[in-house]
Amino acid sequence: MPRLFDATTVYRSMGFFVGGARLPFVASIRYLAGPAPDSTLTLFSLSLTNQALSFQRRGNEFVADYRVEATFRTDSTSPPVRQISRDERVRVRSFQETLRSDESIIFQQFVTVPPGVYHVQVVVRDRNGPSFSRADGADTVPRFAGQGTTRPIPIYTGQGRKEASALPELLANPRSTLPYGADTVYFYLEAYGPRALAPLVARAVDLSDRELWRDTITLAGTPPFAAGTIAVTPSSLPVGQAAFEATPLGGGDTIRAPFLVSFSNQWVITNFDEMINLLRYFERQDWVDSLRRSPADNRAELWRQFWRATDPVTITPENEALDDYFRRVQQANLRFQSEGEAGWLTDRGEVFITLGEPDEVLDMSSGMDRSGVRAIRWSYTDHRLALYFQDPTGFGQFRLTPSSRAEYQRVLARVRRSR
Repeated sequence: MPRLFDATTVYRSMGFFVGGARLPFVASIRYLAGPAPDSTLTLFSLSLTNQALSFQRRGNEFVADYRVEATFRTDSTSPPVRQISRDERVRVRSFQETLRSDESIIFQQFVTVPPGVYHVQVVVRDRNGPSFSRADGADTVPRFAGQGTTRPIPIYTGQGRKEASALPELLANPRSTLPYGADTVYFYLEAYGPRALAPLVARAVDLSDRELWRDTITLAGTPPFAAGTIAVTPSSLPVGQAAFEATPLGGGDTIRAPFLVSFSNQWVITNFDEMINLLRYFERQDWVDSLRRSPADNRAELWRQFWRATDPVTITPENEALDDYFRRVQQANLRFQSEGEAGWLTDRGEVFITLGEPDEVLDMSSGMDRSGVRAIRWSYTDHRLALYFQDPTGFGQFRLTPSSRAEYQRVLARVRRSR
């Protein structure tokens, strides 16, 4: 349960630079051969959401400004060997777009860095507000020297390049994240040396090294340089962390890169069954039941249908109904922790998730109600509903009384019919 709302832990485990809660970001660094053996071409890319920045209205637009700084040092106190410092501006047409909580901003820059081990520091600042965030870590810049194969680079689109002296035309996927049931995920590779055109066995494997997808590929070009983009079809990939691997057909070193198949940029859910379990209180149980009964090979398409059918604002990339639902799950899990039970699975958690915040709370837990047990009363004015939670054990495990459970179910059924 904690992983669901702590994407930073997952992205850090994948080797990325992750900013804190004040201005969350995910950054990655990938490497290609540079124009000389002592110079490696470095692709720095960073992912932000519109929601993380402060927008100001200017005429018919909303504008946000941010600054990205990335430094490569031989240690944490030495002068920078290389540094990226850029100011960027985001323009959107509507206020609704400023609230986007999906990956809506991608920053990237190529820079040449001498091979070696570096202390890397990434800082992102909101130039219209006080928020900033920083991430530090060690990274090794490889030396290609005209030989070998690059680690796969997750991309959204691009043509790459035809020679090492040029800059690739790529749009990086900084989070290496693929929405479940959505578009194909692409990886860009380059190979150098006399065997640059040797066939490669490409695989996608899960964390248990179980093979999910396989193909044999050959990069295009003229030795000593070859490059290519490999497409992995998402319908063959389950939800969760995985890795893309490439190995020379005749044997040799395997190069790999992690990626994540997720239901959302905001929720880190490791498998389909976990998602179904978390949706137990979602109002569209007809769709949840369909997902539960769906065979594995039909789940991706059915999830796309579920997303469209439950999305109240189809012009945005998010599903606001699901986002609101999971925010309530998160809050319930924190607020109603009980002995031996997750907060969202308690009776109070269930009522909070489905009906929202009560209008009035009367806490009688320090004393006794008329039945002689500790109790809490929640009132919902619009629903003309008063619910009693009792703690007969004295260990903080508040349960709906039988009559309150019946009233709650009656009101909930009425609310769902009216929507």
